[in-house]
Amino acid sequence: MTTIYDFTPESSDGTPHPLEQYRGKVVLIVNTASRCGFTPQYEGLEALWRRHRGEGLVVLAFPCNQFGAQEPGDAAEIARFCRLTYEVGFPVLAKVEVNGAGAEPLFVHLKGERPGILGTQAIKWNFTKFLVGRDGRVIDRYPPQTKPAALEAAITAALAERDGVFGEGI
Repeated sequence: MTTIYDFTPESSDGTPHPLEQYRGKVVLIVNTASRCGFTPQYEGLEALWRRHRGEGLVVLAFPCNQFGAQEPGDAAEIARFCRLTYEVGFPVLAKVEVNGAGAEPLFVHLKGERPGILGTQAIKWNFTKFLVGRDGRVIDRYPPQTKPAALEAAITAALAERDGVFGEGI
C-alpha cells in the first residue's frame, strides 16, 4: 500500500526531501501561493504548527503557480516572503504543479486517496489541505475556504492516535 513515505519531493533548494523522515508524524500538506486571497492562512498554519509540533505535527507547504499565477516568485523570493510576512518556520518546499501532466507525484497520490466534491480529483485552488495520519495515509481533504483553525479537532484526534488505536497510553 502506497503512503506519503514513498515520495521524495524537492526542497526549495532543489535537493531531495524524503517524506520518510516524517514517519510516525501527523502531516498537513498544503498547496500555497503568496498572492492569493487565502494567503493569510499562512498565519493559521504557522499557529497550528507551533501549537502541535511538539506532539508530532508537521506542516508542509508546496508553493504552486497554477491558479491565477498567484505564486510567480522563485524559491528564494517565496521563502523570504513566508519568513518576513508570516514568520513561517515549517518547511516550504519547491514550487510544484498539483494538476495536469506535470503534477508532483505526491499530489497525484493525495488526490487519488481523497478526491474532492463529487469525486473530482483536481485541486480547484490554492490552500487545499490534506491531513495525513501517523501511518502515512490520508485522513481527509479540506477545501481552500477551510481555515486552519477549523482543523484543530481533526489534528488533535490524529495526534492522539497511536498504532491505529486512539487515546494516550492505550
